[in-house]
Amino acid sequence: HQAWTEQLKENGIYTIVAADLLSLTLITPPGDWGADVVVGNTQRFGIPMGAGGPHAAYFATREEFKRQIPGRIIGISKDADGKLAYRMALQTREQHIKRERATSNICTAQALLAIMAGMYAIYHGPENLRNIAARVNNLAGDLEAGLSKLGFKVLNRTWFDTLTVALGDKAQKEIIELSSKRGINFAQFEGAVSISLDETTSSGEIEDIIQLFKQLSIAAKRTSTPIAPRQGIPAGLKRTSDFLTHPIFNTHKTETELMRYIKSLENKDLSLLHSMIPLGSCTMKLNAAAELMPISMQAFSRIHPFTPLDQIQGYVEVTKKLSEYLCEITGLSACSLMPNSGAQGEFAGLMVIRAYHDQNGNAQRNVALIPSSAHGTNPASAVMAGMKVVVVKCDEKGNIDINDLKVKAEEHKSNLGALMVTYPSTHGVFETDIVEICDIIHEYGGLVYMDGANMNAQVGLTSPGEIQADVCHLNLHKTFAIPHGGGGPGMGPICVNEKLSPFLPNHPLLEVGGDNGIPAISAAPWGSASILLISYAYIRLLGRQGVLDATRYAIVNANYLKSKLEKEFTVLYTGKNGWCAHELIVDLRDFKSIGVSAEDVAKRLIDYGFHAPTLSFPVAGTIMIEPTESESKAELDRFVEALIQIKREIDEIARGEADKDNNVLVNAPHPIWKAASDDWPYPYTRKKAVYPLPWLEYEHKFWVNVSRIDNAYGDRNLVCVCPPIEAYEEA
Repeated sequence: HQAWTEQLKENGIYTIVAADLLSLTLITPPGDWGADVVVGNTQRFGIPMGAGGPHAAYFATREEFKRQIPGRIIGISKDADGKLAYRMALQTREQHIKRERATSNICTAQALLAIMAGMYAIYHGPENLRNIAARVNNLAGDLEAGLSKLGFKVLNRTWFDTLTVALGDKAQKEIIELSSKRGINFAQFEGAVSISLDETTSSGEIEDIIQLFKQLSIAAKRTSTPIAPRQGIPAGLKRTSDFLTHPIFNTHKTETELMRYIKSLENKDLSLLHSMIPLGSCTMKLNAAAELMPISMQAFSRIHPFTPLDQIQGYVEVTKKLSEYLCEITGLSACSLMPNSGAQGEFAGLMVIRAYHDQNGNAQRNVALIPSSAHGTNPASAVMAGMKVVVVKCDEKGNIDINDLKVKAEEHKSNLGALMVTYPSTHGVFETDIVEICDIIHEYGGLVYMDGANMNAQVGLTSPGEIQADVCHLNLHKTFAIPHGGGGPGMGPICVNEKLSPFLPNHPLLEVGGDNGIPAISAAPWGSASILLISYAYIRLLGRQGVLDATRYAIVNANYLKSKLEKEFTVLYTGKNGWCAHELIVDLRDFKSIGVSAEDVAKRLIDYGFHAPTLSFPVAGTIMIEPTESESKAELDRFVEALIQIKREIDEIARGEADKDNNVLVNAPHPIWKAASDDWPYPYTRKKAVYPLPWLEYEHKFWVNVSRIDNAYGDRNLVCVCPPIEAYEEA
């Protein structure tokens, strides 16, 4: 394709290529012949099919486009002591800065699955990956030779792992009947079947397939000369360039070594195993072992996403029941489990709204009203759905400004498509005017899209249907207990009311969606199907009363924190009666005058063994705290004690007892190597730095490996592919 891509470049046209990672170990990679972007899926690198996921996608591009990439890149920086440090070099979510000018609405990354695929590559290394790919390719060659010997025509002249066999309608029907009885599924095309192989395929299974074709009536009647076998990968397309040259892919070659390497990385992570993770708007709750167990069961994990429905009645039952539960919880009529993340759920919901307007002759209704407090994914999703964003103001209490909403709705009444609203609000309060807000939008012909990010404060108490929303998405990795996994796997199914149910997304290969459904917005009919089992188990185990109690505890826990912290800090945005919902915002802007930032407080919390709350969102200079229902009073009290002790440290700076530029806050966090060093460069004691409260001396202490990261250095020196550490030491 090289001449072709060069011609495209001459005309200012970029090239995007979808590629199978495993095949690229044998075939010349697209980057070598001029592609600008290469995309695909990492499932081939040791991840179960799981009826469609979760699997990490990949998006690779040229160096020149690194700052336009949607999502984040891990790059190299240094810490305050000049030591090597890794960080999210493009870490601030692009859509939260650019909003409607964002190039994507990507929020969830399948980080956990990326780690799994990465460990597969680390263990096997380039040599064994080539061997695995070669074995798959050779099996395909054996199958092609066997079929050709029988006189069958393989339509593709070249192949890596897939053969398409011409049969005609009658023989196609016959082979499908035969193969189904044998427990083998082929993909079906007009008058042909397609057969894909992978590293789990055995030579015995190849022989089984050949025997099936021998039984075909057309095979028995054939008298033609067998077709000569061909070479799957032409010599001119074979890969000659090296890959995975970093030492890490050539180091850990036994299971024991790999286990220790993974454990060494785990030791660097502060997780729910250590303490509460109070990230506002993220709902980091308990993921019970009983809920997680089914995803590793082969009966669920080894299912192809396009398996005929009569062979996967268990999965069908789970998806049917889970959809019913989610509809009952949301007070809506129908559900699509297809969206793979909250941001994809936003996109799907808006496309359903657009389809409804189109069907009713109102294609011009493409204006989306979005409050200024909304998640950045909201305006980004609206633009992706082809809508024009109009921002609605919020009042001083963080609620939607009703008067401004009315003015904007009137101004755009002929083109009003939707309002995107988060409830409880992004500021962590139940807006008392929410029903009136929805009524205004409906009065002007628009529909209401409710962002379900804060559904953990609604379940069992109220619902999107109750406030008259038309569609909402649900973050199953928040409210319904799927692990966050460092950014994913996530799921964002949408629930809709009766008038929108005909427009739920369809799928070309399995019957899901509405009669007038929009096209598929995910590759698999139920998105990342295997992790739906977790949310299904969560709801079944808790039951009606349990999910209601979870909501109540989440709200009570947040208000308990509020009552404790407001004695020392300013808590922003409380509702009409002085309460927050399931999360609260603590204002730290007053401390800027003495040189203490919200980031200093966040970093200092690490010394106390806590992950920082959400920093500077939705208000700059604040922290947003969400305790969830999973945390005990004892854990909440520890967190309060830590923040109050930090306030004491801030007061010391204010009184002049601590140096404004050299104190425990601006120097936080304090790594273990520095605490153990003979040279202690600070004017305060080691104990004050690393054991500021007594309980840290005997439990809960978490040690970081690096001190404060130099963010500016990391932004200036973005490195995508990390060379060996030695190279940086020499430099």
